[in-house]
Amino acid sequence: IEDMKTQGFKLEAKDIYDINNACMKDAVMLFGRGCTAELISDKGLILTNHHCGFKQIQSHSTLENDYITRGFWAMNKKEELSNPGLTVTFLRFMQDVTQDVLKGVDETMPEHERKLIVQANIDSIQKSHAGDEYVKVSVSAFYSGNQYVLFVSDVFKDVRLVGAPPAAIGKFGGDTDNWMWPRHGGDFSLFRIYANKDNKPSGYSDDNVPYKPKYVFPVSLNGIDEGDFTMVFGYPGSTYQYASSAQLKSMRDYSYPKLIKIRDTKLKIIDQAMDADPEVRIKYAAKAASISNAWKRWIGELKGYERFDVINKKEESEKAFMAWIQARGKTRHENLFAEYEALYSKQAELNLAANITSEIMLKNGIEVLTLAEKTDHHAFSTDSLKEAFQNEILTISKDYDRDTDLKIAEHLTRLYFEYMPPLYQSQKLRKLYLKSKEDPAKAMKKLFKTSIYNDFDKLSTITREANEKHLRKLKKDPAYVIASDLGTIYYKTIRPALSGINAQIDSLDRVYIKLLAEYDSTITAYPDANLTLRLTYGKVAAYAPRDAVKYDFSTTLDGIMEKDNPNIYDYRVPERLKELHKQKDYGIYARPDGKLPVCFIGTNHTTGGNSGSPVINAKGHLVGLNFDRAWEGVMSDFYYNPEICRNISVDIRYVLFIIDKFAGAGYLMDEMHLVSE
Repeated sequence: IEDMKTQGFKLEAKDIYDINNACMKDAVMLFGRGCTAELISDKGLILTNHHCGFKQIQSHSTLENDYITRGFWAMNKKEELSNPGLTVTFLRFMQDVTQDVLKGVDETMPEHERKLIVQANIDSIQKSHAGDEYVKVSVSAFYSGNQYVLFVSDVFKDVRLVGAPPAAIGKFGGDTDNWMWPRHGGDFSLFRIYANKDNKPSGYSDDNVPYKPKYVFPVSLNGIDEGDFTMVFGYPGSTYQYASSAQLKSMRDYSYPKLIKIRDTKLKIIDQAMDADPEVRIKYAAKAASISNAWKRWIGELKGYERFDVINKKEESEKAFMAWIQARGKTRHENLFAEYEALYSKQAELNLAANITSEIMLKNGIEVLTLAEKTDHHAFSTDSLKEAFQNEILTISKDYDRDTDLKIAEHLTRLYFEYMPPLYQSQKLRKLYLKSKEDPAKAMKKLFKTSIYNDFDKLSTITREANEKHLRKLKKDPAYVIASDLGTIYYKTIRPALSGINAQIDSLDRVYIKLLAEYDSTITAYPDANLTLRLTYGKVAAYAPRDAVKYDFSTTLDGIMEKDNPNIYDYRVPERLKELHKQKDYGIYARPDGKLPVCFIGTNHTTGGNSGSPVINAKGHLVGLNFDRAWEGVMSDFYYNPEICRNISVDIRYVLFIIDKFAGAGYLMDEMHLVSE
């Protein structure tokens, strides 16, 4: 907090986190399973990214009501749309429980014994704080298991869609602009939390009322300027600041190039299908965004490692660290980085095998196999299991296109046999491949023709009436036979072996990070992100990504008009936005120079999970909504460099402008506490 104040912060630590009094942490929540959102009204209105709410926006969209393309705005609370399965989670309190978790642990004991004791202690702590289904209790490891913290949170399960701009605003620039600066996306959506009559978490009910929060962020009309203090508060997913050079080399040389090629192949097929058919565009929009996100980040990370010589710098720092180890006479750890090299060498092939299997069958891959693999987990022995599998069928069939899935299957099969280490290849898939004279197109056409897993009506009928006879029939299906074999190799061979090596790496990490704290006590060694509530602070700042190029710290609506191209889906500017630009009708949301702000950048160290995080100014007012990072600095998960790493945020004035002037949903503005001091 002292350093934050030297950077310009005007408040106190208790304004951010206080167990006994309302504070900022009471207005920040985990949105769904991996984004952040914040409260902006005393009627439960919350703000998050468009891409965080995209799954919900898509789920309500049809060709007749295409909320992706046209946007959605509830003009009263009765028009707000419920979202089964969507939750928001508020931290109630956190507590250091390291001593309790490590009770009975001896650092000389084998790793598997240590894990059993630690897990038993965690289970006991979590049980002692357990509540009903609306209370989440978890213990998270920090500093690779050198510290443990208990988190007790409240979970709200009635969260309704209030508003979302059309994709031409919320996703302006699409995958082309993703991870890039300058940026012009209005990446936001609005939801509302509902509670029971006692203001407690509840499942969906018509009797529920808007949640009355403990704390709400004041919304600033003042805007930002270069050099201003900013703080991002949210739930970052994962970072690897203390990764060894061995880990980075394994990613650079072995896994990333192949995974990039696999996702590049998926994207080309899906993009062609989406361009050709508006219905496919709706069905595959979320899948394409999900596939593209990591694909582009991996490419950016590799470029960042090269440009900033990250691996060599890591190796140099490791040499200095080892010299210190040897000088201290710590002979037990003198081979620390040699052990890392040996472990990551063993891990590389297994890690690739796991990732390829996931890309083929588990993560937006061949969806016929995705569905078939799930049969193993639903033996139809109970009505609830039958219903669960019916839901799996509905989930996939709603956003499915057979021709697209077939093309993906053909190309992924070829890459599977090109990239998958022979030891972990499915012999059932190989048998079909060889029978088809090693022609992946022929092999997959045969599979799709003979499998019931892409005939959703027939599959649904069979599984609804499922009995042992039906189950035996399904288990003879060619898609099931292959999926089952892939799953068996993945879950019974690859995962256990990978888990064993990762356990050894975790043990080494714990030693390394503990020693690092002794090595240089002058540095603030913050723990890696783990999807728990964190803050990061920095300043609004321009940057120079390469020779003779310097980017300004903010963008305006003028830049959107410069990018306008009706022939490219991602750059089709809505007519209403063009009219407002022509009229310069920006109201109270314009900058002093008369331009309308859209996005800005800062030096805040963010990562996945920070999407939707509030960007707070020195006075604790909301000035923006974090949604991305600049491509030149996406290696920040592993190596943060404040000269080049930039987080990208939507200027809150653009959010307000879209709600008010573009959508005509000004009644939402009446709920907010707007400030201009």
